[in-house]
Amino acid sequence: MKLNHPDAEYLDFLRQGKFMLPRSAESGRFMFYPRVAEPGTGCTDLEWVVASGRGVVYAATTVRPRAPEPPYNVSLIDLEEGPRMMSRVEGLAPELVRIGLQVRARVARSGDTSMVVFDPVDYVDKGL
Repeated sequence: MKLNHPDAEYLDFLRQGKFMLPRSAESGRFMFYPRVAEPGTGCTDLEWVVASGRGVVYAATTVRPRAPEPPYNVSLIDLEEGPRMMSRVEGLAPELVRIGLQVRARVARSGDTSMVVFDPVDYVDKGL
């Protein structure tokens, strides 16, 4: 992992359609957002690992911009590897995104921008 611009490699992976996370070789701890050293230890033995893509919604809110823009959600996702990241859940009405919802990551592209978004896994509307 480069020690200058820790997010540059991450963004390059996204442009390639890959969701990668940095992990400390010594502790095995994953982290997000990419950085130059492991928080708490300062270890710089970081390596890139393909993320499983599995996660669970920790928190969610629906953003309702002025018309004619449609509502969308902003969610905090607990990744299976341990880190928590902010993103969106797509493929489901924003008001149906709930805490505890199982999700899977994918890399979405919009123009020149690539980002990680999540889709629900085996969603069943329980009338909540």
